[in-house]
Parts: sequence; structure tokens; C-alpha cells
Amino acid sequence: MEEGNSPNLQLQQLPSATAAVSVQPHTDSFSYKENLIGALLAIFGHLVISIALNLQKYSHIRLAGSKDPRAYFKTKTWWCGLFLLVLGELGVFSSYAFAPLSLIVPLSAVSVIASAIIGIIFIKEKWKPKDFLRRYVLSFVGCGLAIVGTYLLITFGPNSHEKMTGENITRHLVSWPFLLYMLVEIVMFCLLLYFYKEKNANYIVVILLLVALLGSMTVVTVKAVAGMIVVSIQGNLQLDYPIFYIMLVCMIATAVFQATFLAQASQLYDSSQIASIGYILSTTAAITAGATFYLDFTGEDVLHICMFALGCLIAFLGVFLITRNRKKSVPFEPYISMDAMPGMQNMHDKGIAVQPDLKASFSYGALENNDNMPEIYTPATLPIVQEQHGSKGVSAPPYRVLEHSKKE
Repeated sequence: MEEGNSPNLQLQQLPSATAAVSVQPHTDSFSYKENLIGALLAIFGHLVISIALNLQKYSHIRLAGSKDPRAYFKTKTWWCGLFLLVLGELGVFSSYAFAPLSLIVPLSAVSVIASAIIGIIFIKEKWKPKDFLRRYVLSFVGCGLAIVGTYLLITFGPNSHEKMTGENITRHLVSWPFLLYMLVEIVMFCLLLYFYKEKNANYIVVILLLVALLGSMTVVTVKAVAGMIVVSIQGNLQLDYPIFYIMLVCMIATAVFQATFLAQASQLYDSSQIASIGYILSTTAAITAGATFYLDFTGEDVLHICMFALGCLIAFLGVFLITRNRKKSVPFEPYISMDAMPGMQNMHDKGIAVQPDLKASFSYGALENNDNMPEIYTPATLPIVQEQHGSKGVSAPPYRVLEHSKKE
């Protein structure tokens, strides 16, 4: 009996083995196709976002002297920029549903490249041909490095794909590597927030580290929400899982707080520094979160991981060179500084300005409301004294203006 059954067992095992061999290449090709779709959606989204922001910036520049602060609402250019901005954000959002998180996040360098090129061509002031290479050589070198880094990221990016179902996301959420990562991140965030709020450590690295830690949670939740929506569209409804709404609330909350810290950083530091340092820190934190939560690099060989890391470093260097060449914005001063005039004595030796810096008004020499201002801000008046004249017949001016002495 055993000899008769052995050929049957061998015949039954052959189809399963051949099926396993034939399915694996199909899965790999499909996953690479998903990587390409996600990368193209991310590149398209970041390109459209950069065009939209520059269109809105162009609209604000043209209406800079307008008395109506909301005049740009009436222009087609600003509304076209808003439409493209929403379209670009939808493209980036949908890209997270197809490609791994660690592949999509570094592709935000495309937005920096596009903004640099558009800024040089359309937004910048007129330049002479002989000064072009001297002024923009770093930008073009940075663009080239960022493009090379982006190519390496797409070529050697992680190829791990998993259906974003409620069960899978819940399983990742309670896994011990992610819980350990969350513990470390919460401790770091609390320490940084303490130094920032209580110790007044307003350093750019501290603020952007807070942004990066929040951003890593934002992209994790964005991938979960986008993936569950795509799976639901494909026929397997995932919107009835509570984890979907938990991820949605976390996505909105972290995005709002992230924007708050970015706004605070933009008030203290130059936008070029925020762009370069923020890109490096946010990308590093997001890749770490993706590798911990979604296990993006599981099964990848050492060569692919090293080439992916090299692509990240090259992209970091490219973004740094692009933002390095940008002009630093000069803050607006509502009064004329006498220190800038040649041959004038320094008027700020005692810490008293010629005309106080008024945060409530940007018009020179005008106060919006004098009632609540201190006495030092009120305009000086000349005392007027009435004279008593002995002779009634002589007509004299009833008032006489006294001259001020230095002590008065």
C-alpha cells in the first residue's frame, strides 16, 4: 500500500510547487508596478504643489501695494494656485496607498527642485548672463544631486507591500518594535517641548525636531488612512473598523500641531534654513517610523539598503545646496535707522531708538491709537503761557511760546 500511494503523493505535490514558482515572479512584478505608480503620483503631486505655491506667491507679489489686504481673492491666478494645491495634495495622499512609506517621503525633494527652477526663471529679479553661473551654480549643482538621489531612491527603494486592512494595521500598532519606538519618541518629544517652552530654547534644530517627530506620526497615519480607503474602493470595506477613525483623528491632530510649530519656526528663522534642515530631519524620522511600523525593509538585501541610504544622502546634499543659494529675507523696519547713515553718531547707545518700533502699525510716523500707548509714545507738545500786560492800550499777542531747555 505504501509503495502504491507514494507515486500519487508525488503527483499531488507537483502542481503546488509549480504554482508557487509561477506566482512569486508575478507578485514581484506587480509590487514593482505599485512602487512605480506610487512614485509617479508623489512626483506629480509635489510638482503641482510647487507650481501652485509659486502661482500664489506671484499673485501676492503683484498685489503687494494694494490697499485691500484680500485683493488676491479676486484674482484668477490665486484661485488657480489653490486648485492646483488641492490637486497636488490629493496626488501625494494617494501615493501612500501604493508604495512603501520609506519610498514616498524622500520624494518631497522634487518640490524643492521644482521651486528652485521656477523661482530662478519666473520669480527672481532680472540677471545678467555673466552673473548667471556665479549666482546660480550652487542651485543647479543641488538640483542635479537631488535628481540623482531621487533616481536611486526609486530604483533601490523598499519593495514590501501589504494590504492596509484593519487587522494588519491593528497588528502593527500593538507590535513591540513600534511600542518601543513610540515610547522613545514620546520621551524625546516631551523633553524637547520642555526645553522649548520652559527654557526658551528657540533653536531651529529643537523646533524642527518637534516638527519631524510629529511628521513621522502624520505619514504613518496618512498611509493607513489612504490604504484603507483604496482597499474599501476595491470591494473590501474597511471603514467600519474603529482603527480607521483613530488613525484619521491622529492624522489631523498631528498635522495641525506640525503646522503650528512650522509657523513659529518661520517667524524666527529664514525659510531656506527651515526647508533644508526640516527636510533632512523629517525624512529621517519618517523613514525610521516606516521601517518600524510597516517593516518596509524586511527581506531587503544589504546592497539595496546601502544604495537607498546613499540616495537619501545625495538628496539631502542636493536640497542643502539648493536652499543655501537662496537670498535671506530682510525684515521690514517701520522706522529709519540712523545707524545706517554714514557719519552719524550711534543713536542706540542707551537702548532708546529714534522712533520706537511699533508692532501695531507698519506706517512710518503714524500711530493707530494713542490712548493705550505709554507716555513715551505720545507726541511732544509745547507749553503755552499767557502773559499779563500792564498797559491796556498796547495790543500784544496773547500767547508766547517758550523755548525748551535741555533739562526740560
